Amino acid sequence: MLVITQDEFGGPEVLRAVTVERPRPGPGEVVVRVAATSVNPADWKVRAGQVNPPWELPFTLGFDVSGVVAEAGADVSEFRGGEPVFGLVFGRYGANAEYLTVPAAVLAQIPAGASYLESAALPTAGLTAWQSLSAVAAGQRVLIHAAAGGVGHLAVQLAVARGAHVIGTASAKHHGYLRGLGAHELIDYRTADFAESLAEVDVVLDLVGGDYGKRSLRVLRPDGVLIAALDSDAEGDPRYHRLHVQPSAADLSSLATEFEAGRLRPAIAAVYPLTDLATAHRHSESGGVRGKIAIEVDASLTTG
Repeated sequence: MLVITQDEFGGPEVLRAVTVERPRPGPGEVVVRVAATSVNPADWKVRAGQVNPPWELPFTLGFDVSGVVAEAGADVSEFRGGEPVFGLVFGRYGANAEYLTVPAAVLAQIPAGASYLESAALPTAGLTAWQSLSAVAAGQRVLIHAAAGGVGHLAVQLAVARGAHVIGTASAKHHGYLRGLGAHELIDYRTADFAESLAEVDVVLDLVGGDYGKRSLRVLRPDGVLIAALDSDAEGDPRYHRLHVQPSAADLSSLATEFEAGRLRPAIAAVYPLTDLATAHRHSESGGVRGKIAIEVDASLTTG
């Protein structure tokens, strides 16, 4: 089977295609025939050595997976062969491959009506948004930074579905799109300082990090919460909470429910074949991507 791996840290050119044997499932595992995956900022940050992974070189990236169960371990009862699944996977062997061994406990059935590409866009970004906003209630004022990005555009939809008053920071070119998702207020971060125009915010979802932290604290209510998906200068404040997304089949099923109800739709900015993964990484690194970049691994599944 084809795998895109790397033997060293560096630019997109370190990604290389190799042929290896198809994996076999161990206890509690299934082998997924991968239909699609996606590129998250974490992919190219790990690739470049900006983030140190808890595994050694060489490794294969790809945190999101959608596909069909090709083989199940003898003790797996949750899934049958041919069943469409999606999930978030952490480990040395990721989804930039034609087949992938995955713990059955982190997978869920893909949403009814969703394509494999849409399903591959959901796990990392969708779980980050879902787990960040789990306590959001109707009527609360929620500020989402980088609202048009991979996590942000899903977070906007989930917060709107919860009845929140949603405020987003994004470049002006994305404002019309975000209004279409239900955002109530939008701030162009290139021309305005959100910290000078907002107040009494209940929840901030910081998807930028850095100096956005303390500035976000300035607009929060005293009992508000700042949820950060990246490190920021707000660390140490009691209202600051650093989120580390966790695989969760239950949360994936909740995302599937939102999709099936029409309340959640991932935006696909571009689709690249697995063999052009390096170009997809360059696209992601260029910034300003609306939604997610998907990777087509098996065209017979994604177009079938």
